[in-house]
Amino acid sequence: PVPRSEFHRELSVTSTPEQTWSTLTDVPQLVSWVSIVEDAVEIEPLARYTAVLMDRLGPFKLRADLEIVLTDVEVGRSLKVRASGEDRAVGSRLVVDLILSMEPLNAGTVVVVSGAYEVSGKAASMGSGTINKKAEKIMNGFFAAAGNALGTL
Repeated sequence: PVPRSEFHRELSVTSTPEQTWSTLTDVPQLVSWVSIVEDAVEIEPLARYTAVLMDRLGPFKLRADLEIVLTDVEVGRSLKVRASGEDRAVGSRLVVDLILSMEPLNAGTVVVVSGAYEVSGKAASMGSGTINKKAEKIMNGFFAAAGNALGTL
């Protein structure tokens, strides 16, 4: 079976919903918040992007070209993201599906991110514990950067 892990995080920020949406849909900026992803390129605004995932997982040095597709975009409210890519050298595949939504809050906005990721192939042999620990570290970094950019409540 392919290790699949679900996640759910909420972040309350001082930015208005409009500021929050604008920041969270700036994909090159978002990519800078994800320690293992670089070289984001916009193909079609709020629809298609590419990026490169580079990471070390145990003995594996991963490099995968990611295709990032946004769907169900409700401007200012929510969107779905699917990022997928394959490292042919290592023989591993990564798929991340997430839903990003935001709700106005008295003094700002609540950002809700939920979804799941799965890793298959040789990298999956590292075990879900190792993969989940790595994913948790990446998410912590992302949410710290988002909090810094948007002002945490």
